[in-house]
Amino acid sequence: MGTVIAVCVSRNKGEKKRDVGTAVLRAGHGIEGDAHAGDWHRQVSLLADESVDTMRGRGVELGPGDFAENLTVRGIDLKALTIGQRLQVGGSVLLEITQIGKECHDGCAIKKQVGDCVMPREGVFARVVAGGAVAAGDAISLADDT
Repeated sequence: MGTVIAVCVSRNKGEKKRDVGTAVLRAGHGIEGDAHAGDWHRQVSLLADESVDTMRGRGVELGPGDFAENLTVRGIDLKALTIGQRLQVGGSVLLEITQIGKECHDGCAIKKQVGDCVMPREGVFARVVAGGAVAAGDAISLADDT
């Protein structure tokens, strides 16, 4: 079992997200008010804080949302997940993993600064199966049905 460290959103695609502490996730849509929400397979992005620690170890000052992730989590091995597995977040949110990693875009500021970026390898994407509120401090774990 892990913990949600931050809940992040952005108004526009292609920019860092800001930590808002809590947000509402809508089934089949994503996080209300986030630029990446919509009827597609990458409604919510997740990145382990341990992955961010790897980059911090290279001397880069980073915070939640700097990799444009919606949920920064700690204590759950996102890299070990497979497509179709489900995560229970907080009391009611159910996410289904739809994509592992992503193609890094050319303008990635972190990759330019450090020469590497963890999101393409270690970030995961999900669709919202069951919605509800999510907040920093909420538990996150594999759902019982996976």
